Amino acid sequence: MAELSADSGVPVATIKYYLREGLLPAGRRIGPNQAEYTPEHVKRLRLVCALREIGGLSLAEVADVLAALDAGRAARVVLGVAQDGRVTVRPVPAPARAWALGRVAELLGEPADDTGPAVANLVTVLAVCHGLGHDGISGRLAEYAALAREVAAVDAALIDDIGPARRPAETALITTLLGERLFAELRHLALVDVLTAASAEA
Repeated sequence: MAELSADSGVPVATIKYYLREGLLPAGRRIGPNQAEYTPEHVKRLRLVCALREIGGLSLAEVADVLAALDAGRAARVVLGVAQDGRVTVRPVPAPARAWALGRVAELLGEPADDTGPAVANLVTVLAVCHGLGHDGISGRLAEYAALAREVAAVDAALIDDIGPARRPAETALITTLLGERLFAELRHLALVDVLTAASAEA
């Protein structure tokens, strides 16, 4: 246990907790108070920590994600197991929601259904922006969507590149969940760069 803690950087008390919660499989018993752990245990611990610390998931959500990975449910992971049913909690006036739903329908080229979490969250964000008087975001929605499609193509290529023998479900999870944080930070750096350049030219 001490070696596993040293190798993974996770405190012994936390490892014991994850073992009790079933997030980490038990080691192979080699004595009354001793178990042998493998590099797979180290990788699993690092994955749990990444999902908790970077992905911001609760322990229950981490358990759902790990169960999906263990069962090989790659398709559900790609769609975001941890995000299933999670809709941004923000009361939005009905007229603003209807307006936002109309903008999404224009983008999709068909009537939009906001019963799913992705569309519901998109509608909520657009409605809030509308309420704040920032309709420019909705005016650029098609451009944002085009950029999102490019990013999605990169994600899909990464998943395809690894081949069937190398945990495609786990790669899909990292790409989808942690990739959101990665892209947000890259976007922030790019925006600072663009604004700095514009300020220098002014």
